[in-house]
Amino acid sequence: MFVYAATITPRLQYIFDFLSSHFKTEFVLTSDKQVFIASHEAKLNYSDERMTSVEIWIKHHSLLFEDGIKPQQIQCFDVNQSKAFFKTEGDFPFDIFAASFYLISRYEEYLPHQKDKYGRYAYQSSLAFNEGFLHLPLINIWLEEFRKVLAQKEASFSILHSKFSILPTYDIDEAFSYKHKGLIRTVGGIARAAFKGDADRVKERIAVLQSRYNDPFDSYQWMDELHQRYDLKPKYFFLVSSRLGKYDRNILPHKQVMKDLILKHAKKYSVGLHPSWQSGDDSSLIKEEGKRLEEIAQHPITSSRQHFIRFSLPDTYRRLVNAGIKEEFSMGYGSINGFRASVASPFYWYDLEKEEQTGLLVYPFCYMEANSFFEQKFTPEQAFDEIMHYYKVIKDINGLMITIWHNTFLGTDNMFKGWKEVYQQFIATVSSQRQF
Repeated sequence: MFVYAATITPRLQYIFDFLSSHFKTEFVLTSDKQVFIASHEAKLNYSDERMTSVEIWIKHHSLLFEDGIKPQQIQCFDVNQSKAFFKTEGDFPFDIFAASFYLISRYEEYLPHQKDKYGRYAYQSSLAFNEGFLHLPLINIWLEEFRKVLAQKEASFSILHSKFSILPTYDIDEAFSYKHKGLIRTVGGIARAAFKGDADRVKERIAVLQSRYNDPFDSYQWMDELHQRYDLKPKYFFLVSSRLGKYDRNILPHKQVMKDLILKHAKKYSVGLHPSWQSGDDSSLIKEEGKRLEEIAQHPITSSRQHFIRFSLPDTYRRLVNAGIKEEFSMGYGSINGFRASVASPFYWYDLEKEEQTGLLVYPFCYMEANSFFEQKFTPEQAFDEIMHYYKVIKDINGLMITIWHNTFLGTDNMFKGWKEVYQQFIATVSSQRQF
């Protein structure tokens, strides 16, 4: 499709590159009005006024032609039972390109905003939360409506449908509950449980250390069997910090049991880095941890997801790019489930401060069980309903559903009783409806 705009800006090029990838077709930009008018190709006019009788015309908002970052005046309204903003004239009721760019670039995260208790962008600051569409992949929904307009106006214009898919992912940031933690941590754990009067926890720890019980967090064989049964292709993210910290509690990576665990998974599955909390304060640790994981896994590591979903734009993403990361899986919230970037499709990160598209491919997730349990206080039954909601809305728009689970929830710890069954039921249910 031939696209006319008076000026071709990096923002404009970026969003149409995203559209080309999403629709699996090519959108060619031109600022030459005469060439556009004379063209016999399907045409999209993105300017102030209509030019031909055969074009699709959308009068543009100013966002894609601005420089710098400034507060935007946004008023949401309803279109086809969905929220929209940047209302305009033409053959579509709003500027879908500018609105999509605002959400997918995370424009609002570059503006002054509220932080949560972990220093992260607070979801309460987001347009999606405040306007009630955090639970929807709104950009994908918009694009489905736009596809219909294109088909009606340009019958000869061919657009391919993407296929719905699911990518299960796991964060391994506490590989074992009791085993392999060393004398000091073990004695400290027993003392804390005893001080709280939790005799059952003390007995359980001793039984596990005596190899009479399996470690409560050792769910790896069960996960393997699930993957084999349903032909899953999951991705694992390992935390390999060389030092323990308040939020970095994994088995230290120099221990042979941790090396064996990582290598075993790296031979069977895709493995990525789970940068430590400490790396958020010392950026040099990202490269160090990535190199350490590469040495253990015995292959290059080019994907990552932030521990505690701790990141801020643009600094964290720049550090990841400098560390050689090509695929990033942190785009979601660490305190509520939903679509942080309002999209259920991968997209390249656009550095707003530098006004350039980067080579960092962002994979947004929509569901993390820890959010349901710790933050949203859901029961296992409520969690199942929630994850099935995300499955249904993503399947409807043929998107990519990325979930996050932890080995801790999928083991036998009594704290997480019923959650393994939620995950198993979810996988069984969606597998029976469609293979992926």
